[in-house]
Amino acid sequence: RQNDPDVLSMIGASASLLLAQLPFHGPVGAVRLARVDGQLIAFPTADELADSDLDLIVASTEHAIVMIEGFGEEIPEPEMGDAIMRAHEINQEVIALQKELLAAAGLPPYQHAEPKADPLKAIIFDRFSEQLRSAKQIVLKQERNAAVKAILEEALKELVPAASAEAQPTDEPPVTTARVKGAFSAVEERVVRELILQGKRSDGRGPRDLRTIRCEVGLLPKAHGSALFQRGETQALVTTVLGTSADEQRVDGIMDEFSKKFMLDYNMPSFAVGEVRPIRGPGRREIGHGALAERSVAPILPTPSSFPYTIRVISDILESNGSSSMASVCGATLSLMDAGVPINDPVGGISIGLVQDEATGKFVLLTDIIGDEDHYGDMDFKVAGTQRGVTGIQLDLKNHGITEEVVRATLDQAHEARLEILRAMLRAIKRPREDISSNAPRLIQIQINPEKIGLIIGPGGKTIRRLQEETGAKIDIEDSGIDTLSSPDASGAEAARDKIVAMTEGVQIVRIYEGRVTSIKDFGAFVEILPGKDGLVHISELSDGYVSSVTDICRVGDTMLVKAIAVDDQDRVKLSRKAAYAERGEVDEFASRTRPPGAGGGGGGNSGGGGGAPRRPSGPGGGGGGYGDRDRDRGGSRGPR
Repeated sequence: RQNDPDVLSMIGASASLLLAQLPFHGPVGAVRLARVDGQLIAFPTADELADSDLDLIVASTEHAIVMIEGFGEEIPEPEMGDAIMRAHEINQEVIALQKELLAAAGLPPYQHAEPKADPLKAIIFDRFSEQLRSAKQIVLKQERNAAVKAILEEALKELVPAASAEAQPTDEPPVTTARVKGAFSAVEERVVRELILQGKRSDGRGPRDLRTIRCEVGLLPKAHGSALFQRGETQALVTTVLGTSADEQRVDGIMDEFSKKFMLDYNMPSFAVGEVRPIRGPGRREIGHGALAERSVAPILPTPSSFPYTIRVISDILESNGSSSMASVCGATLSLMDAGVPINDPVGGISIGLVQDEATGKFVLLTDIIGDEDHYGDMDFKVAGTQRGVTGIQLDLKNHGITEEVVRATLDQAHEARLEILRAMLRAIKRPREDISSNAPRLIQIQINPEKIGLIIGPGGKTIRRLQEETGAKIDIEDSGIDTLSSPDASGAEAARDKIVAMTEGVQIVRIYEGRVTSIKDFGAFVEILPGKDGLVHISELSDGYVSSVTDICRVGDTMLVKAIAVDDQDRVKLSRKAAYAERGEVDEFASRTRPPGAGGGGGGNSGGGGGAPRRPSGPGGGGGGYGDRDRDRGGSRGPR
């Protein structure tokens, strides 16, 4: 459980292919590297990865690197290059072990004979290469594809009927539509590669030039955050939604179970590439591109303690002509900033392509590749990061590998392009918005003593349910004592926070509370000021004016503003309505009332009642009556009559 089996599976697959004597340009070594306190660690454990600022997987042959995937916390390009080359060195040891295994099995290295070239390729190249050169330099994708399709139809019309009319050599396969299409595709690839090596890209750009970038934010008013990122003919509409801890995604992984507070979903419907096909569940593209974009953006998100929201980002690709995953990274950053998520630094992404002449070793690196350059080129090297360094990296190859020179040159060229992209993004929105969308829930986190959790929950959850009903907020409590309060507006969450803080602190003398009248007696009213905690407002503390009956002032269920003026040694609370009104400077409509002539006792005013029944013994702190036996009367001692 301490080591992820993915890298071991790659090594095992390579060894298996060697022993099976199948066509294979291996063996291949693979290693995962972590970096803890600046030190690179090969084949790290889960604990070491948890402390690492780098998670890098590299696969390579004896002579070249064939695959890279890695994520880091803003790793500078030179340091990322050093880590990749260190992994390549370690892979040589892994390859040597596989060779020892092959020798122990007594099997000679497999000798693979390349298939004979199809002579049809030469025929098509001679007849149609010039037309293809012209078609492949048309700037717009749809027009370019239409021109190439017309040339293919011409080739089929010319070659297939002629082949059916003439006798075919016995040692050659028949010239069919499928064979012509296959040979035509090979010629198309050759033409595109030759043009690139001559410095000519389909859309007229130079090798280091970006396509035109367009950035917009706030397109969708009801979404918590939204952005449109377009680079040439690749367009991503990215939305951000903020939720509570209840919206976290539970993942039952191979290694363990965990929950995710940040999710990035990537969708590319068929219409994005001008096709019509059913839209079903996520495929390899959606899963792979989504994971790459998600892990590239994750390092710049705020910590859950400073921003407790669950964040979901959805990237919908509306148009695709190369590097839609990196467009998703850029769009996600803009959308997060529009949503008011306090990210540490904006992240941008770019894809670098490669065309290399195997005969001469000459190569050309292409910034911001389009679909044809990805399809017919040798490399798709995606690099995402901030101004300071790399957060995500992924290498896909179609050739037999790249050297250290290509790796380092690619990282440098990607850094240059990324800075230009980030400048364009920051022109659309310079920094995260000061506040989140009015459509997003309001969250507040507070830390309470874990021993007080039971007090908040109450018997059978009674207290927490009432708190939620009264405030309209949802309350989630962790075992550590962290309470997350959420509501559609700020007032509900703030009210829940105030009540929970008051409950855990206990009754504070001289604090003013807004309570609910729970019981009325002749001598006063009991008011609940905290869930499960009430106090007595003696009739003499109801008003400065004359009060003949408690019901003149309040009824059961009424809300009352009171001030805590005393707590006795039995934790009984004495409250005062008139003191609360006086401190707040609020008008008490009963304050001007005077005692009618001949009226008896009954309390009221500062004198506490005149000729009538004797004054009740004072409760805690000296003023009106105490509690007495609350089970029978909930009143103070009445004294002799």
